[in-house]
Amino acid sequence: MTEFLVATGAPIYAVELDPPLIAQLQQLSEKFPNLSVVPGDVLETDLASIAAGRRIRLYGNLPYYITSPILHRFFASADRIDEIDIVIQLEVALRLVAHPGTRDYGYLSVLTQYFSKPSIALEIPPAAFRPPPEVGSALVSLKLPGEKAGLGVSDDARFLDFVKKCFAQKRKTLVNNLRVIATPEKIRAALLDLGLSQKARAEELAVPELAALFKQLVAE
Repeated sequence: MTEFLVATGAPIYAVELDPPLIAQLQQLSEKFPNLSVVPGDVLETDLASIAAGRRIRLYGNLPYYITSPILHRFFASADRIDEIDIVIQLEVALRLVAHPGTRDYGYLSVLTQYFSKPSIALEIPPAAFRPPPEVGSALVSLKLPGEKAGLGVSDDARFLDFVKKCFAQKRKTLVNNLRVIATPEKIRAALLDLGLSQKARAEELAVPELAALFKQLVAE
């Protein structure tokens, strides 16, 4: 993947933690002066420093067990990212693109769709890898910005914390899950004002509806 990217002539920064792969990348950088190797953990990498004021695109084969923390890390720099293309576990990919009212829709869906427009570009069978993993994989394309652009939410962190509370116990209603921040009466009044059922669950609400509820209950 890195060889393909550097062949475009664009400046490429390869973040890698594994020493043998770092050595291979450093050899590649001798052939392609537009490749800079950044040894280290992507969860600790300063993307803003690498971007140096430029718009960036991110590409990667993510370690499946830390996909969610990496996405959080990427989205913290969402204002300078145009697109993210990543290979992840298929099960997680389905959660990123899930719609309200479906089994896979949850906090990770809202997080991803708040910051980006996700789509599954390609499903990849285990046999495509050496050694083959025990799970299916998918190439996911995340084009930024996402729903956030038109919602008027001023504090991303507070909104995402609110969303976590909404999904705290997925099968419980919002009235029950949000008791930690407002009275049941206030929650019911907010749902009524937004034209939503007083028995609504978080899994039934699209990102704009969750944002509207957030502004009624938290950001007012």
